[in-house]
Amino acid sequence: METNILIVDDEAAIADLVEVYLKNEGYTVHKFGRAGDALACVASTPLDLAILDVMLPDMDGFTLCQKIREAHLFPILMLTARVEDMDKIMGLTLGADDYLTKPFNPLELVARVKTQLRRYTRYNQGGQPGGEVQEHDFRGLQISRATHKCVLFGEELPLTPLEFSILWHLCQHRGQVVSSEELFESVWGEKYMDSNNTVMSHIARLREKMHEPSRKPKFIKTVWGVGYTIE
Repeated sequence: METNILIVDDEAAIADLVEVYLKNEGYTVHKFGRAGDALACVASTPLDLAILDVMLPDMDGFTLCQKIREAHLFPILMLTARVEDMDKIMGLTLGADDYLTKPFNPLELVARVKTQLRRYTRYNQGGQPGGEVQEHDFRGLQISRATHKCVLFGEELPLTPLEFSILWHLCQHRGQVVSSEELFESVWGEKYMDSNNTVMSHIARLREKMHEPSRKPKFIKTVWGVGYTIE
């Protein structure tokens, strides 16, 4: 079964380089230099992952990411020449799953693509066999690892694979405080850095989808200086 990856970057040299590396891994690549053409591809092609540049001639990558997230949950990786933390937080808050700053090592990009695809495929195939708990149901929140669905007060939440993973991990440790470090290393599978704002950004996005008030959330609560908990 082919894996379709979307590349949107108006720098032809970078787009061509990424295309070569991804094709060498056996992926089918759909490459565009404009957001409008990319959206047409998204509407007509079953994609598995998207790589979006932030600076595009007809629409910025953050807006493109947001438009894709209105109807699709496949992983999105952002590319940018900007290094400011706010750019990273904005991209992740709008629904991106990962972020790379130019210039980047193509091998690192391929490794991150593989990580996102593994996570996305695993959750869409419906969890893991065995005796592990496959569902949590409490206080109006229902989350199923078998179906990869999350329902809150009767409304199904459109969670990305990463958002689902975060919520599932917190539910698995309900009543305990999970540190940002533990959450990041368990969900992302990478070493946590002290200045990493990734967890905070995804928690904010998750609370937004759960219609949680930021100051007094009912489900995901912040334990300042320690981490997060679901009581």
